[in-house]
Amino acid sequence: MARTSRKRSTTANRAIAAGAALLLGGGGLVAANVYASAGEAKNSPQTKAVVQSLSTISCPDVANAAQLANVPEAARPEVDRNLALLDNQITEAYKRFADSKSAIERDAGFANNAIINPLKDKRVATIDRIAIAVGRTGARPQGLESLAACTLKADNSPTAGQGNNGGQGQGNGQGQGQGNGQGNGQNNNGGQNQGNNGGQGNGNNNGNGQNGGQNQGQNGGQGGGQGGVQGGNGPDASDFVDITTVQPNVQKVRNGRNGSRGSFSSDCGVNENGIFNPDNVIVAAGVSNGAHHFHDYIGNQNNDAFATDESLAAGQTSCQNQGDKSSYFWPVLRLQNAGAEADANKPGGGIEGNVGKIQTPTQVTNTFVGNPKSKVTAMPRLLRIITGDAKAFVNGNANANASWSCTGFENRQLKDKYPICPQGSQVVRTFKFQSCWDGQNIDSANHRTHVAFADAQGNCANGFQAIPQLQQRVVYNVPPGPGFAVDSFPEQLHKPVTDHGDFINVFDENLMNGLVSCINEGRKCNNNA
Repeated sequence: MARTSRKRSTTANRAIAAGAALLLGGGGLVAANVYASAGEAKNSPQTKAVVQSLSTISCPDVANAAQLANVPEAARPEVDRNLALLDNQITEAYKRFADSKSAIERDAGFANNAIINPLKDKRVATIDRIAIAVGRTGARPQGLESLAACTLKADNSPTAGQGNNGGQGQGNGQGQGQGNGQGNGQNNNGGQNQGNNGGQGNGNNNGNGQNGGQNQGQNGGQGGGQGGVQGGNGPDASDFVDITTVQPNVQKVRNGRNGSRGSFSSDCGVNENGIFNPDNVIVAAGVSNGAHHFHDYIGNQNNDAFATDESLAAGQTSCQNQGDKSSYFWPVLRLQNAGAEADANKPGGGIEGNVGKIQTPTQVTNTFVGNPKSKVTAMPRLLRIITGDAKAFVNGNANANASWSCTGFENRQLKDKYPICPQGSQVVRTFKFQSCWDGQNIDSANHRTHVAFADAQGNCANGFQAIPQLQQRVVYNVPPGPGFAVDSFPEQLHKPVTDHGDFINVFDENLMNGLVSCINEGRKCNNNA
């Protein structure tokens, strides 16, 4: 029998090339709309341009799918375990993607054939188990399978800048040496650059740069900063901005006649006890390393993946007022080239690209405030609230809410940039939590819809009632300039927009009632009502 040969079409080659990606060590890459034609070699410059154009894996967020808005209570544990498994699958695929530089360079189809398509197959099976679990006690959700396919995503960073993970100023060392980038020439992402992982000034191993460019240092930081990234998956220099160049952007809502103007502050320390874990009992109860990044914990000392309502209620607290056993937690901040941390070879830590010394805040304030239009009602005990979105880089900014600033400049808040603070100023993270409650539920299937933000005028939507709003301020004394980042899911590339905060209300009833009275009566209270 004669053998039939079939030549792959140009369209097919373009599709394969468009799906491939190459992760470079500094984080995000610049998008390139280049395709390899049928006749191009696998390692041609055109193909390499394509595989260098994408930087991470983007998958639909099944947890926030409309079909899972009303998961029956009996099905939630199994659904949550499978949602956590979806995160594990993305993490594993991202690791393979990040480790496949040479394979993708040799074969542009490798990313799809060995990473994206197998990931889809795993997600199909897991999503089906979620649908079955819901269907046992309720209506089986339809259309979830459409969320199985993932894509490769470009980090749309500007092509012109200071180089990957670089900056201006002094880094950690001085001396003559070879820089790591191309200086003022064209960087390997096609833009004007001060050197890959380089910066202007005296950085580590300062030198004249390789490849003919004038590079003033490997991993140089801005303004005495600490330098570039060790984790290999972000952030990028374009994720930082000089706070002095940002225009004031904070607008305050005016209090109405019936508003609640008081405040209540609970001092719970700065995690002096060093309680860290990569769990999240709200979104992945019973799952070790459910967050894939480490959290700081203050308040309740018993919070991990296996905490129960009973163990939280019985736990010790770091809060001065022992009636506040609430749990407050957020992703740790690290200096990425300040040396190895104890979790350097552990899940949630270095294994997943979260590297560097964890920074203890210099100050944390937990302040509960009122509503500008109405009185507030007590939070229900064990209410869970998440503010911000740990996956905002892939999901988009709809739920991004945490903000960044500097002391002395807090009328300028950033959601998608880290601040470069002037000398003497400290980095500030701010979390403002949802302040409207549905009046019935302490949690919801997606951990969001039982609470909501007030509108621009301070009004809660119909059916929701105003509760005290937790406003959290976390301050760090870190060297000025690039070199710090929050922990994140690996594929989120440590982007500042992924910052988020978590809260579980474990106030005792008397203290919560006193807190509400303090706010509604317009008083300012600290640690006791």
